[in-house]
Amino acid sequence: MKDGVRRFNEQAPEVKKQYYSRDFRREFVYTSNFDLYTSSAASWRDTFSCYMAPNPPKPQDLPAICRDVMLEYSKQAMSLGEFLFELISEALGLNPNHLKDIDCSKGLRMLCHYYPPCPEPDLTLGTTKHSDIAFLTVLLPDQIEGLQVLREGYWFDVPPVPGALIINLVTNDKFISSEHRVLANRATKARVSVGCFFTTGIRPNPRIYGPIRELVSENNPPKYREITVKELAAHRDAKGLDGSNLLHFKI
Repeated sequence: MKDGVRRFNEQAPEVKKQYYSRDFRREFVYTSNFDLYTSSAASWRDTFSCYMAPNPPKPQDLPAICRDVMLEYSKQAMSLGEFLFELISEALGLNPNHLKDIDCSKGLRMLCHYYPPCPEPDLTLGTTKHSDIAFLTVLLPDQIEGLQVLREGYWFDVPPVPGALIINLVTNDKFISSEHRVLANRATKARVSVGCFFTTGIRPNPRIYGPIRELVSENNPPKYREITVKELAAHRDAKGLDGSNLLHFKI
């Protein structure tokens, strides 16, 4: 999968530009900085993205150079995600199918990031500080360092572990969706990562989400108001990546 990301990004610009767009309703979008016109600064990366579920793209809508591996990898990611949702449900004291039954595993968006070497890495970031808005994120990093997580006011490196995936999720602060960032690439080789986000994003999904009622009590009151996934995604798109996305919806 990581090789597919490199192959696509290292094509000639005239080949890639046919996929470039800022219309994120398209089946496959290649762009640089989705929040270019709302963020205070641009990040040093390019990205291609695609919704792989619930309605996967037609094979002809994907670039041939990474088509097969995207389709196969997304199937494996869906299988892993459904298994993780079962484990998380059990960890929360719920029926194993609870999160699946409320469609947390319904949507899958794949974001493939390409961080070229940066000539002045101290002047920018690869990805600015943010928390994810997906129910669950399955991140495939490469072996070039750069990912950091914020904990108790300090940034800590997340060292790459060969063959490992990084998992991030959202609940009513039972499990915290950590704020994280990516430093600009100091290496001589491009850094890549593949994020599989379990969300329907800007796609239609009328279901209302909020703190799980079975977990709310007088001692654990709801901390966030009920919203749709599309409302959360629209808020993130309007303000850019900077900081936490859930604070806006805190009660």
